[in-house]
Amino acid sequence: MRTRVRAWRRRGNPLLRRSDVVEAWTALLVAVLLLVGAPLTGAVVGRWAHQEATATAAEQRAERHRVRAEVIGRPPDALPTASGGRADSYRVDVRWTEPGQGTRTAVARVPAGTRHGDVVEVWFDARGRSVGPPADGTAVWQHTLSLGVSAAGCTAGVVLLGHAVVRRVAMRHRLEEWDREWARTGPEWSGRSA
Repeated sequence: MRTRVRAWRRRGNPLLRRSDVVEAWTALLVAVLLLVGAPLTGAVVGRWAHQEATATAAEQRAERHRVRAEVIGRPPDALPTASGGRADSYRVDVRWTEPGQGTRTAVARVPAGTRHGDVVEVWFDARGRSVGPPADGTAVWQHTLSLGVSAAGCTAGVVLLGHAVVRRVAMRHRLEEWDREWARTGPEWSGRSA
């Protein structure tokens, strides 16, 4: 009932400007876009990201293989440090035995703290290069959620930025309309001529 009364009052309101109507419709559109459009965009982008990440993880699992290898090299004297100031991993010689191919050696990345003689799990690609493990389900979901949330946030940001621009333009038009009206009616109220 109240919305009917408000809408009815606005129709005959002599102070209602075209910019007020544009701003009211824009606010309604912004609410719909924020409540429906942004989450829908996030869901669509998240679904796409999940499909892509799942396909990439499947490719990685198909081309990479894991071996249990013995560290035969010595760790470097000065370990490389990551951005946090601690060593995450380093490259060292490892040895393992493959059925039908005998003993093999290669340089592989091993976790920090690994010593000579330790047995570690390392991953190699089809060309025999040391690579990281394939993406697991957790990595796929992290990728999915980060892209989905980012897309929803960016959509909301664009909508809010557009709303701010529309409000600013509407305010400028409103002030211009008020200036024109005052120039016309001001002399009647103040007793001065324009």
